Amino acid sequence: MNFNSKIDSMKDEIIKSTQEILKIKSTEGEPKSGMPFGEGVAKALDCALNISGELGFKTVNLDGYIGYAEYGEGEDYVAVLGHLDVVPEGDGWIYPPYAAEIHDEKIYARGALDNKGPIMAALYGLKAIKDSGVKLSKRVRIIFGTNEETGSREMEHYLKIEKPPVSGFTPDAEFPIIYAEKGLTVFDIVKDLNVKPQGDVVIKYIKGGQRANMVPDYCEAGIISKDSAAIAGSAENFAKVTGYDIKAEIKDDVTIIKSFGVSAHGSLPQHGKNAIMQLFAFLGTINLGKSDIADFIEFMNENVGMDVFGTRFGVGLEDKASGKLSFNVGVVEMNEDKITMKLNLRYPVTFKMEDMVNPFNARLDGSGIRVENFEHQAPLYFPEDHELIKTLQKVYTEQTGQEATLLAIGGGTYAKEMPNIVAFGPIFPGKPDLDHQANEYIEVEDLMLCTKIYAQAIYELAK
Repeated sequence: MNFNSKIDSMKDEIIKSTQEILKIKSTEGEPKSGMPFGEGVAKALDCALNISGELGFKTVNLDGYIGYAEYGEGEDYVAVLGHLDVVPEGDGWIYPPYAAEIHDEKIYARGALDNKGPIMAALYGLKAIKDSGVKLSKRVRIIFGTNEETGSREMEHYLKIEKPPVSGFTPDAEFPIIYAEKGLTVFDIVKDLNVKPQGDVVIKYIKGGQRANMVPDYCEAGIISKDSAAIAGSAENFAKVTGYDIKAEIKDDVTIIKSFGVSAHGSLPQHGKNAIMQLFAFLGTINLGKSDIADFIEFMNENVGMDVFGTRFGVGLEDKASGKLSFNVGVVEMNEDKITMKLNLRYPVTFKMEDMVNPFNARLDGSGIRVENFEHQAPLYFPEDHELIKTLQKVYTEQTGQEATLLAIGGGTYAKEMPNIVAFGPIFPGKPDLDHQANEYIEVEDLMLCTKIYAQAIYELAK
């Protein structure tokens, strides 16, 4: 079934509705009655549901948390899951971030690509199906999420009230299809520092990194020593030998060792240089005597070092679908009482959390190091021959003429928040990923092509 000509005839309407919702600043705000994520988000949800109602769809608002437009009949339903909340606009815009102005056939606005433009494309794709009068065997819901950027708490509310779809997609990633997303863990490892150094060298503090899911580009340690010049000289020599960007600065009675790395996303730590572990490599050359901090430094240098795949820690999992486990040391903070490290480990999709956690914990045995604040998100994986994957591949190839290759990623998409959903667009291969960037835009041509792809995809899944 081809809905393309009908979609072409709705071009002005699609652009107008997209601009209308883009003009609403829907960053998370102060909760109010019936507005759990603030006034801006509530206004965007009302706008999306009003547009949906005007297009002839049944609309439902679930207590201000989330809403949907629905079409068709049947026990089961197919879902398109998008979100209306956006990140703050930030600085550096060449056009107003909430004006939705069109320049060079591009609609500029925060949320144009992430994710208001694509969810409007899906809504109008369903409109084309409705206007064509074709019969579907399942209901279709365009679901308007409202908290994807800051926790996806709306999905918990939705799944308490509604059963999940039997299949569907989220237009909140990239094309062709993301069929595999690694399991994601973030947690702290902590060691109490009861046994203090008794020698001439004492580490006063260590601090570095910003978030668990970022390769740290800076870390520093403050060292108290009777011979500060010797410590500084050792750091300079170490930098020459290793090639690490490490510098020393003597300030009063403290020698500050500064380690400079290269930041990268925590899902791809091999693309960065870890400033924390560079610093630990140097600290391991200092005689700290018998102490808890010396034991912790030695443990990390032996079991992690600059390894980003978990091999040295005994958790080097790997599969054909998604590749190697990624191991990122993201943040460190040490004071007189304890040292804490935030880790971000992402394991391959065909494994279970226990396959990583059990050997990890075994390696900690006897070290005095404990795990705290453990957070986990299970992997998402659809086999290559899964009906949903094959259907979306067929649609993408027919609409674009391009091969629908499958993507496996270390990050997590909105698809992880709802069963039976896979990430499908809207960013086309070779196009820039402008999510969360200044001057975010969606090309009008891409908006229209997304509408055509999503219309056919919905039809194929629900026919």
